[in-house]
Amino acid sequence: MIKFVNAKINIGLNIVGKREDGYHNLETVFFPVGIENGMPQQPEPFDDILELSVDRSKPSGCRFQLMGRRLACSPEKNLVVKATTLFLRSYFELNGVPEEQGQLNVILDKNLPDGAGLGGGSADASFCLMALNEMFDEPFSENQLAKMALKLGADCPFFIYNTPCFAEGVGEKLIPIDLNLRGNWLLIAKPDVSISTKEAFAGITPKKPSFDLRFLPELPLERWKEMVVNDFEESLFPNHPELRELKEKFYEGGAVYASMSGSGSSIYGIFREEEAAKCLRDKFMSTYSGVWLFGL
Repeated sequence: MIKFVNAKINIGLNIVGKREDGYHNLETVFFPVGIENGMPQQPEPFDDILELSVDRSKPSGCRFQLMGRRLACSPEKNLVVKATTLFLRSYFELNGVPEEQGQLNVILDKNLPDGAGLGGGSADASFCLMALNEMFDEPFSENQLAKMALKLGADCPFFIYNTPCFAEGVGEKLIPIDLNLRGNWLLIAKPDVSISTKEAFAGITPKKPSFDLRFLPELPLERWKEMVVNDFEESLFPNHPELRELKEKFYEGGAVYASMSGSGSSIYGIFREEEAAKCLRDKFMSTYSGVWLFGL
């Protein structure tokens, strides 16, 4: 079984309060990107590839293989491995261990960048849960998978539904919204900047947002620049001026809206005109480690 794993961008990200457990409550809109990879409107490759199979000629167990981009973590800490372990434990508690389980082979071809605010690792984990659920004749409902995914990461449940959603809490409370950006072009650039979660939240002061992101579908795209903000930009741009400069380049190049995704370090721009997006893409190619352009 092969699954093509897409990413997400955050459209707006407001930190609205600090919780007793030390985490922060937020409000954001998760928007899936890269779903139609390889289609004429989206020719640039922008996904991970997950392949699962069972070899019944070998003893029970799990074999994980990573290909593509190298990740700065040991295999046992990879979210796909954690997702596989969690799913199998849940399944065996429900149904018992099959007599001839065989060896489960999981191959992850990693193309999405890590540390980019695009949710690549979370998407890998959630798609792995969905693929295993399909392989094992769907013992769990979509909502059950989402609850399982939450144990792996706050934004993992979003990828179970994989549709535009308003998110609150730590990102796990999801409300689907009717946000249609078809006909526009998305350009993403990732500079060689690494931002830890600790650094991202260090300069954050929770506050009430000036715009309710639940009403984003009703706000014309041309007004997003003045109304839709990512609170992490205020705290991170002073420490990483290259990120502010990159965002400014997007607007100078014709983007209708530009923003950092999540806590960074990728910046994206939404364009009305394909040619403007392609022109800026060509300029970015010689400067940034990751540049992707595709139609929405």
